[in-house]
Amino acid sequence: MGRQWGPAMRAAEQAGCVVRASRAGLPEAGSWSCSGVILSRSPGLVLCHGGIFTPFLRAGSGALTAAGATFLPGDSCNDDLRLRVQWGPTAASPAGRSERGRPGLCTPQCAGPEPSPPARPRGGPLQPPRPAELLLLLSCPAFRAHFARLFGGQAAEQWRFASGAPDDEASQEEEEDQLRALGWFALLRVQPGEAAAEEDAEGRGATVAVAPLGAVPKGAQLLACGSPFGAFCPDIFLNTLSRGVLSNSVGPLLLTDARCLPGTEGSGVFVAWPPGALVALVAAPLCWKAGEWVGLTLLCAAAPLLRAARAALVCLRPGSEVLAAQLPPEVGAPRSLPLQDPELPWAAAAVLVECGTVWGSGVAVAPRLVVTCRHVAPREAARVLVRSAIPNLRG
Repeated sequence: MGRQWGPAMRAAEQAGCVVRASRAGLPEAGSWSCSGVILSRSPGLVLCHGGIFTPFLRAGSGALTAAGATFLPGDSCNDDLRLRVQWGPTAASPAGRSERGRPGLCTPQCAGPEPSPPARPRGGPLQPPRPAELLLLLSCPAFRAHFARLFGGQAAEQWRFASGAPDDEASQEEEEDQLRALGWFALLRVQPGEAAAEEDAEGRGATVAVAPLGAVPKGAQLLACGSPFGAFCPDIFLNTLSRGVLSNSVGPLLLTDARCLPGTEGSGVFVAWPPGALVALVAAPLCWKAGEWVGLTLLCAAAPLLRAARAALVCLRPGSEVLAAQLPPEVGAPRSLPLQDPELPWAAAAVLVECGTVWGSGVAVAPRLVVTCRHVAPREAARVLVRSAIPNLRG
């Protein structure tokens, strides 16, 4: 990934974790899991996706779309909710030091009846899952407003943000729950373990750095670090890395072409400079339009989300100002990048071509002259619509 990504990769892997939600005393009821970001190790604060909490909401998923709802207290979920958070080895942990280079152990979920071949060398075994409590569920109002404007109304019939393919057998209720929770995240507090004191002694208690909203320019390289398939076999999938660019943005709603899979909801997306600065969290890893897969990942910017978390903590939990102050602050803007100029030729030349239900991209090569693929604008089309950020290119 290049030398410049070394510090960012280390920061991303140190911040990556997986969160599992289950019902107390009901193992047959199954579990729900997603990726998360460790905001601070002392105290242990984790931000993850809110979709795994919809089965536990006392008032149902409709509470997420209630008028004016921007956050919900932790007791909005049933008392039988049990949370576990797991992350990889740290240099500070005894296991991480003594087991460096030895193979990890597979989790019971993917361990077969016969012993499995040794896994590839890892930096020691995973930390055991730690119990956690739900502090609050929150959303970014600006993200939800932009999402509703872009994908609401009639467009909702053509867009699908479920993790599965359009022909998967998912109930309408499950799909509605996924859409309602798409812009929601959860703030957790992890109970300390035996290695907490050693982690703090070696500087592991520091918070992640957070890039301000708008500081990362379109086209900047991004690094996503999440766990495909959630809590399934974390010794293999935990903190899987994927590179891409910031494809586009509208307020706190960001798009990237970094490949993310189901289960990476809630994972962190980072930039190279400042080293490992957190830019956003994955809101939806896959999306479909008109039955075709779209290779873009939907992100929610981290800075406004954390601002909302601070405000919600102070509102819901009197005396929580100290806890709110432990959330990571925003850092300075990344150093200037060559893609920061908004007048780049390729930015002005790229257009959207729509021909009825057919759509695609095009290149404006001259005033009122656009080149695109023949199947995007068939000869028999009665009307062709060209959209661009440049007003005089509209046709």
